[in-house]
Amino acid sequence: MIRKLALLPMPAALLAALLFGGGLRAQESGPFTIVETGQAFSSLQDAVSAIGGGQGTIRIAPGRYGDCAVQEAGRVAFVAATPGSAIFDGGICEDKAVLVLRGRAARIEGLVFTHMHVGDGNGAGIRIEQGDLDVVQAMFVDGQCGILSATDPHGTIRIDHSTFSRLGKEPDGSGAQSVYIGHYGALSVTNSRFERGTGGHYLKSRSPRIEALNNSFDDSQGEDTNYMIDLPEGAVGRIAGNVFVQGNGKENYSTLIAVHAEEGHNPSAGLVIENNVASVAPGFQWTSAFVGDWSGETLVIRGNRLGERITEFERHPAR
Repeated sequence: MIRKLALLPMPAALLAALLFGGGLRAQESGPFTIVETGQAFSSLQDAVSAIGGGQGTIRIAPGRYGDCAVQEAGRVAFVAATPGSAIFDGGICEDKAVLVLRGRAARIEGLVFTHMHVGDGNGAGIRIEQGDLDVVQAMFVDGQCGILSATDPHGTIRIDHSTFSRLGKEPDGSGAQSVYIGHYGALSVTNSRFERGTGGHYLKSRSPRIEALNNSFDDSQGEDTNYMIDLPEGAVGRIAGNVFVQGNGKENYSTLIAVHAEEGHNPSAGLVIENNVASVAPGFQWTSAFVGDWSGETLVIRGNRLGERITEFERHPAR
């Protein structure tokens, strides 16, 4: 006679650990929760590693964290449980950034990054090295650089409803821009605010395609700042609906939007710069060009409302 053995129910924690490959450690409580599995972690890096090459969303509880993380693969969303309540303060991975991203894609939503400092002056909230990136409702404040990219000609970076404040050079002259994008496939910046820069450019991009729509560039309290938008190798696309205020504390007050001021190979013919508003802060003593062009190509500049001491266009010898 063969007796049937009763199968005892497996504890839920052990079952989840076996199914998701995280071991029992994956069940420890913590502020970083993978939404799809319910696993909670005390370390942001452990949560990222648990997603691995897959896809997942990490919900981040309100709090101030010294964590940082490196994403090596997969698609990961880093989402604040409540926008603005999850603050990453000073934690740096690989001497680069709070989040170092080189997976297939990443999304950052509702997070705050502050005190991003490294020895070479390029500390960032986000260092994107590969893959697509979406940044929504994020804040970058009191650091060297908000977002800094490497090169991915096939990748797209989208920034929306985000704030970049008190970013740029250190007192010793080292440092970076509020946003610096290297040779990425395309860049879109919409509905965002740039203010109180401490040096460098507010938005610098070597991407061949640019979309900058409905942003605010307020340099009225900036110090040692340069261009508002710098396209050093040129670009095509559209810059429209933005509001610019040129400040008094400039290192370089000559131009608000610079096109192809450095050597490079991006075409700029047909770049549209339209329906923007630009003015100067009280007491501004100089004259600035709204658009300074070194490309020698035909740009489309129309419908912009410019205040006193701002001329529409200045042509420079082509690079």
